[in-house]
Amino acid sequence: MRKVIYSKFDKQKIGALPKAIFDGRVFVVQSESEARRAVDYLLSRDILGFDTETRPAFKKGVSHKVGLLQVATREECFLFRLNFTGLTPDILRLLQDNTILKIGLSWHDDLRMLHQRAPFQPGKFVELQDLVGRIGIKDMSLQKLYANLFHQKISKSQRLTNWDADVLKESQKRYAATDAWACIRIYEETERLMKTGDYELVVVPEPEPQPAHAGDTPEETKQ
Repeated sequence: MRKVIYSKFDKQKIGALPKAIFDGRVFVVQSESEARRAVDYLLSRDILGFDTETRPAFKKGVSHKVGLLQVATREECFLFRLNFTGLTPDILRLLQDNTILKIGLSWHDDLRMLHQRAPFQPGKFVELQDLVGRIGIKDMSLQKLYANLFHQKISKSQRLTNWDADVLKESQKRYAATDAWACIRIYEETERLMKTGDYELVVVPEPEPQPAHAGDTPEETKQ
């Protein structure tokens, strides 16, 4: 049976989907020596999923540097606690590597945050937002992409938690690992569909633009 995918997935349907969660091993990396061993191992794999987390700021004018870099294989995920280590030479070696396929979503935003810690030249990365467009998907969020391709829900309940905490909660670890691991799954499934053509795309009509009323400001029109 051909897989049915949508140009845009209905966000209202996500809540009823079964929950997706990474159930592999998760390793927390918070020293230079641990980072060196983790990077050596990761660079022996064939594909890696990437994501970052930053402590949210709830006051105007307050911001935080990226605190966590999560890097997943198909079976495990390493959580690099950058608020403890910074971008060590070995972490930079991983980010700049041009041999291993690395997958990220909205990766330009993650790079911008990482560059606030140290300058580096990004290596071999694939942007999922560009890839999924080749099969007609217009959604940009990880949650919608995963729901569209696998009919499972990635919970975002931990997104606004404190990623600079002294000790990460188990729920934070699983959340962070799931996001990085999901990048690999989306990449591999999209590649499979492109190669086999084994899918049917349902094009969801774009909503009709609302006409602007006299006296509306540009901001009011956008809302």
